[in-house]
Amino acid sequence: MAMSVGPGSGEESGAISTINTTPLVDVMLVLLIIFLITIPVINKTVKVDLPKAVNIPTQTKPENITIAVDKDGNIYWNDTRVPNPEALLNDVKAAAVEKPQPEIHIRGDKDTRYEAVGRVMYMIQRGGIQKVGFLTEPDHGVRGYR
Repeated sequence: MAMSVGPGSGEESGAISTINTTPLVDVMLVLLIIFLITIPVINKTVKVDLPKAVNIPTQTKPENITIAVDKDGNIYWNDTRVPNPEALLNDVKAAAVEKPQPEIHIRGDKDTRYEAVGRVMYMIQRGGIQKVGFLTEPDHGVRGYR
């Protein structure tokens, strides 16, 4: 280590404002060596022969079915108006026997009565569809959970 001695001939010596980084570099090198030695010891795992994977072609998913309920309670099956709940039940039963079974997405108007959406859900349940989802639009004006 070096030490700087100020001028010796009667002048006032000022404080040295530089930082001596030599001890910091020494400590960092020691820590680096410790980490390099201990990391291979920590990463030891049990030797296991893993099974080989076989590439299986994926099945194509059927197109999702969208059921819309407008504010008057009218029901639409993929943009086609359904005349009554029994016709909806027949459509759902026909879709339920497809392999793989499609998903049904319900789009309900914000001003529609819950009763109308509940009837649609009941017909879907009676028809035997397993996957049902609700479509909404994100509310950009309100800050909420992400």
